[in-house]
Amino acid sequence: MSIEEHTVADTTAGPYALTTGPDGALWFTLVHSGHIGRLVPGEQPTTHRVTPDSGPTIITPGPDGALWFTEYRADRIGRITTDGVLREFDVPAPGCGPFGIAAGPDGALWFTETAADRIGRITVDGHITEFPLPVTGAFPSAITAGDDGGMWFTLNQANAIGRIGMDGAVVLHQLPTEAAAPVGIAAGRDGVLWFVEIAAGQIGRITPDGQITEFPLPDRTARPHAITVDADGTPWFTEWAGNRVGTITSDGSLTAYDLPTLNSEPHGITLGPDGALWTALEIGALARVSTSTL
Repeated sequence: MSIEEHTVADTTAGPYALTTGPDGALWFTLVHSGHIGRLVPGEQPTTHRVTPDSGPTIITPGPDGALWFTEYRADRIGRITTDGVLREFDVPAPGCGPFGIAAGPDGALWFTETAADRIGRITVDGHITEFPLPVTGAFPSAITAGDDGGMWFTLNQANAIGRIGMDGAVVLHQLPTEAAAPVGIAAGRDGVLWFVEIAAGQIGRITPDGQITEFPLPDRTARPHAITVDADGTPWFTEWAGNRVGTITSDGSLTAYDLPTLNSEPHGITLGPDGALWTALEIGALARVSTSTL
């Protein structure tokens, strides 16, 4: 196991989420400074300015070869090409706080509206449709495409995992643990979804038919934040308060690894273009996590 930190911004910029783009680079958000960053492993990072008050949050590859991201503070969805051309789209609901975003099986992007209790859909040409959720104050957060043709998302304040079909039909699954506050979610390689419970200190697993299993972390105060799945189908997650990254097997066996710098505040995590795991550290760096199995 080796963990290497790569500085990409100053300590106030706030690296938050990251993803691998179609150009073989890591793309990441700087939530506090209002920039989108790009890093080719082994090279120097570059950044593209959005606006200081936009709050770019989650970023994902789109079906059109561009990167798409949410602007949490500006109520916009952003699109940036691999050569840095930026375009932005206003979400109709003011104060909606878009957060999670992911490409769907229908060729569009789907996103969450944390403050409006809605799931949004945006086409690659910018047309937005919004779908209301059957609960209020739910704070829909992360979202991902499942293998079953639906989009799965966390309801941070409703303590549930949701699924929305391409027709807008929504199904909710309540978590066994009260006030668990789920955030990150990722699709596994076997049809299941993995998610993290930031308030309960647990990793969760849900099948397409809604069967939920929860796995407590050794440190219940670690505040797990984001989760992804590596090339072998193994889930990896960040422990925001625990200053660690961890991995879990399908039977619930957990392993955690300390990050080199204390209080580095790991947020997003993704499989990088080089086969390693990369995580965004709010202190201004991206950390590369490599094991002998990667």
